[in-house]
Amino acid sequence: MTQDVGERGTGPSAPQGPSEEDWTRAVELIAAADRVALACHVSPDGDALGSMLGFGLALRRAGKAVVASFGDRRFAVPRLLRFLPGQDLLVEPAEYPADPGVMMTFDASTMERLGLLAPHAGRAGELIVVDHHASNTGFGSLCLVDPTAAATSVLADELIRRLGLAVDRDVATCLYTALVTDTGSFKYSTTPEVHELAARLIGAGLRPDEIARELWDGSPFAYLTVLGVAIGRVTLEPAAAAGHGLVWTYVSRADRAAAALPYDEVEGMIDVIRRVDEADVAVVLKEDDVGAWNVSTRSKGAVDVARACSALGGGGHPRAAGFSSRKSPADIMAALRPLLSP
Repeated sequence: MTQDVGERGTGPSAPQGPSEEDWTRAVELIAAADRVALACHVSPDGDALGSMLGFGLALRRAGKAVVASFGDRRFAVPRLLRFLPGQDLLVEPAEYPADPGVMMTFDASTMERLGLLAPHAGRAGELIVVDHHASNTGFGSLCLVDPTAAATSVLADELIRRLGLAVDRDVATCLYTALVTDTGSFKYSTTPEVHELAARLIGAGLRPDEIARELWDGSPFAYLTVLGVAIGRVTLEPAAAAGHGLVWTYVSRADRAAAALPYDEVEGMIDVIRRVDEADVAVVLKEDDVGAWNVSTRSKGAVDVARACSALGGGGHPRAAGFSSRKSPADIMAALRPLLSP
């Protein structure tokens, strides 16, 4: 049932999430596979990489052959996530199976978010999409998508449970990292079920304080230099976003080069900019090493930034979303402003 890129799927999964038939079919496909090829979205965050590696480790512990990757041209795990177990599962895109029998994607809402691995997904015999974005396009042959889930790791954990796989400390560390990053340290999408999952993962022996220190309590000195440049050019527009306010700034590759700061170190700047009281929406534009601008947006709740980013080729959640562009920062913001509405 191999298909060309873009032909899979019939649209977003139903709001209620996967059916029992979907879960059963996923278990059957994975159990029958000789090897399972895993992928997550480009420039992986904690939920993407943590969900993929946690699931991959659980499969390998059970004796299944597993390979994992993400489709970046510059293939490198972000520094903040290099403590995650299971990175020996990773191969560069060039070494990834060309036409995998069973391929699974984690935290990717569209085929395009797979980057260099999108053609591989298009040629897969079965493509199982595991995701929690409401903007997911339903591009798999089987979609385990639940927009009500706090993180993709919630779905990965459920699939591990249904497969009867063990959750040891390493698996738990990956899944907990995914959960804690996508909930903003349990500030967002927090429910009793989220805390129950966190408690169960902590019960496997991980140290939450050690994970928190790895994720949030360290940066190179150069980060402060570049952050100072970004703050120096920050712009507040109180009337923007339908009167809810917009604050934004940008970081160019020249800014980073002057301080010898790698691209993946600027990811957390949005959390500084978003603290402004006078703006519901915060935006940070980050130029990567090849000249593309990756745009991070956050909302405090009044504006649906996922809808705005989806209109510009990206996606995400109502309060956290993003997209990429080759236009200038001024042109990008000119396109984004009219879309920022409740």
